[in-house]
Amino acid sequence: MEQKSLRLSLIVAGTMSYGIGGKNLSAKEVSSLIKATFNLGITSFDMADIYGGYTTEALFGKGWKDAGIAREKVQFVTKCGIKAPQSERPEYKVKHYDTSYDHIVWSAENSLKQLGTDYLDLLLIHRPDPLMNPYEMAEAFHALKKSGKVLHFGVSNFTPSQFEMLHQLYPLATNQVEASLMHRQPFLDGTFDQCQQCKVRPMAWGPLAKGDFVSQPLDIRQALEKTLAALREKHNATTEQLMTAWLLRHPAGIHPVMGTTRPERLKEAVEATKIKLSREDWFNMWEAAAGEEVP
Repeated sequence: MEQKSLRLSLIVAGTMSYGIGGKNLSAKEVSSLIKATFNLGITSFDMADIYGGYTTEALFGKGWKDAGIAREKVQFVTKCGIKAPQSERPEYKVKHYDTSYDHIVWSAENSLKQLGTDYLDLLLIHRPDPLMNPYEMAEAFHALKKSGKVLHFGVSNFTPSQFEMLHQLYPLATNQVEASLMHRQPFLDGTFDQCQQCKVRPMAWGPLAKGDFVSQPLDIRQALEKTLAALREKHNATTEQLMTAWLLRHPAGIHPVMGTTRPERLKEAVEATKIKLSREDWFNMWEAAAGEEVP
């Protein structure tokens, strides 16, 4: 099946902390943040139906309405498939996953209403469902594509075998996984190898590994700080910029998803795209974070 390739901005703006459970921004504040983000050259916004207890999409939609940006100049990415008991979803009695045809189609259509748009650029299945039927999922993708409601489809947090199972039935555009200097599994478990093989660009959530540094053994923290201090001076960069550049150095073409609501932090991420780490820089960071040399 041929389709126009998905194009996202190199840095993606994550919206998980926009609403309830995060910064609890007003619609006016969201509108200002959308404009500031766009003006930095970040055109892709990553969402999920479950964010903010199923309220963040609507909040974003209200902010988007007053942002004054042409829809075709940005990309809306959202996710579906998690059902969790919330005040907005009292009918859900236990947290579970639903990747049935009916739920995928309903979720996509509901996201369109909440966001106030006619189409989604990218719809992701948020988590792999132990009960997922790839044939049924692909059928839902085909129906949404045919109706023009969703342009591209992908997955989030899928293993390589789960990705392959679905990709064989419908061409997936990405796999959004946790990846950072402190969370290196996708570099080793075949996830990023598969993305290169399939010529799809992965997305990385948690790219700055917040909180992961303090949980490391003292010797690793000290080695990492020593390495980062030298590289901060060499590249005139912050630690966060080095960690972003470290992901961008990978040939899979990783899109870091930045979950900040502060324009200055987004600007810092954009500036990190100009940093060119050498192979030795990259492996120095890997070695310090891993606490040992590569084999």
